[in-house]
Amino acid sequence: MTIQEIATHISGVIVEGEKHKIDPVECAFASDLMSDVLTINTSKRIMLITGLANLQTIRTCEMSEIKVILFVRGKKVSEEMLELAQENEMVLIETPLSMYRTSGILFNLELSPVY
Repeated sequence: MTIQEIATHISGVIVEGEKHKIDPVECAFASDLMSDVLTINTSKRIMLITGLANLQTIRTCEMSEIKVILFVRGKKVSEEMLELAQENEMVLIETPLSMYRTSGILFNLELSPVY
């Protein structure tokens, strides 16, 4: 599934990384615990679904080599987060939907989970 398809299905807005909108996402992982994100060990193109909108999220994804982050519950990306994401060529998406609803929609569209 492409980043643009994901954004469309979850009423999302790509706030950074528009040039990557046709790139595929192979699986998703939903968490607000960055310690759990650091345990992910896969070579697949992962998308993190989270409600934790701060610089630590971007840094954690940088270390975990996650290039697509979907912020749920109407969380907004700050200017600092945007700049750091640009430096790391990450895609940032915002949606007003809850993590539960977002995950359910993507699961029903057959986007694979990490676990």
